[in-house]
Amino acid sequence: MVSDLGKMIEVVAKMLVDLPDQVSVEVVDGENTTVIKLTVAKTDIGKIIGKEGKTANAIRTILMGAATKLKRRTVLEIVE
Repeated sequence: MVSDLGKMIEVVAKMLVDLPDQVSVEVVDGENTTVIKLTVAKTDIGKIIGKEGKTANAIRTILMGAATKLKRRTVLEIVE
């Protein structure tokens, strides 16, 4: 179920970027927290973060909503 969160973030990210083949997601599942590491091409970092971080915050909000249903705490890291 936790891997589904990673797949969801991957689909959202691929829809936003110009180079979807360079999107990768790594899910690190801890005891209480799941860390999702999103890596995109350097040219697409701005598209994922958005103006004033609004796009990244929106992605995190979607992630929190889905994770709440699984009763998990999640953190989204955007890696260059």
